[in-house]
Amino acid sequence: MHKSLSIVVATGLIGAATLLGAAPALADETENSEPPNVELVLDVSGSMKAADIDGETRIAVAKRAFGKVVDALPENTQLGIRVLGATYPGKNKKVACQDTQQIVPVGPVNAVQAKNAIATLKPTGYTPIGLALKKAAEDLGDTGSIRRIVLITDGEDTCTPPDPCEVARELAAQGTHLVVDTLGLTPDEKTRKQLVCISTATGGTYAAAKSEEELTDRVQQLVDRAATPPPVQPATVTGTADCANAPLLAPGVYTDREKISEHRYYRVAVPSDQELRASVSIALDRPVNPDYGVLLKASTTGGRELVRGVDAGSGRADVLSAGLRWSADEQKADAKASAEAADDDEAAEKAEDASTEVCLIVSNSFAATTAATAPGMPVELSIDLVDASHTPDAPGLGRGFLFLLVVAVAGLIAGILAGWITRYWVATWREN
Repeated sequence: MHKSLSIVVATGLIGAATLLGAAPALADETENSEPPNVELVLDVSGSMKAADIDGETRIAVAKRAFGKVVDALPENTQLGIRVLGATYPGKNKKVACQDTQQIVPVGPVNAVQAKNAIATLKPTGYTPIGLALKKAAEDLGDTGSIRRIVLITDGEDTCTPPDPCEVARELAAQGTHLVVDTLGLTPDEKTRKQLVCISTATGGTYAAAKSEEELTDRVQQLVDRAATPPPVQPATVTGTADCANAPLLAPGVYTDREKISEHRYYRVAVPSDQELRASVSIALDRPVNPDYGVLLKASTTGGRELVRGVDAGSGRADVLSAGLRWSADEQKADAKASAEAADDDEAAEKAEDASTEVCLIVSNSFAATTAATAPGMPVELSIDLVDASHTPDAPGLGRGFLFLLVVAVAGLIAGILAGWITRYWVATWREN
């Protein structure tokens, strides 16, 4: 699962379990959610001295852009600023790769404090992006609200390990609602790929800027969007390796993690008069070999397949999605007919009203280009139950002898008509 993952922020989850099972995520739960905490992470490494943006240095342009954004921020924004490569000018790489500091703590915006802190920055050292992301996540805390990091850099990490892509995956897998948006200043291809990898792993976005105007607009957009609640924040759920122990899910939106070539099981109770509609999306947050697919399958608890949905890719998509729909009409009709044949009115009535427990299986056919398989790839599962849409019965032709009689009569009529038409045509042809 090309379509970019949406920028989603600021919302709450349903905290208590429902009668059907795991708590779903619903849109009306966003009203009382806390505002998100946002931290800007700015690269102040030596490469920011380059004077290639409108004839000025990258750091000078970044400072002015930051100042404009800070002036335009709403008062209730919870903002912090962290820098990397800003203080150590030496050549000891071990020391240089620890060079990251929070210069403005996360809290209500103090424009004067923030702009003064930015004004003193000078391009200095290395680019420890992986470490800066870890520290930024700690700065934002874990209050249960959405946390957002906006990373601005002009180059790739020069301090791996830790690899920033692996750090982003680990942070996302912790289930703490952390989103990382990345913004590249005049990025080369290697930098672009790394920034895309970081943002994709956490459900964030990537953008590039090659001028002061572009940089100001991009940062402003990212911070503004951080204050916009999404319609739904998926609830976290953990699928199992078999149906018997799978979580029982109510209608809603859920998030999970699935390793390469893994199968994840979930259960849904489908009432007799309703139809199950389910979809799954898997984000490719790491390089995989081309030619792959995602399968969403519904089966009975005994393993009999009911319906499936598939999607395939060849290396050009960032997200793969599959969906299915199924109702218990046919299964219910068979059970009712069996009960009526046995002259068991009570069983027939139960068959009419019974719900069916369905297993949903999510699997993939990815093949990683690296040995790293953990954490699993992000999975979003959407489940809904709606009134069953009954297909009108087609007119039947009957069975057994009745069917043979209908076929015989139709054949006789067709033969008589064909004979009349042929005789008329021959007679007309001879006269002319």
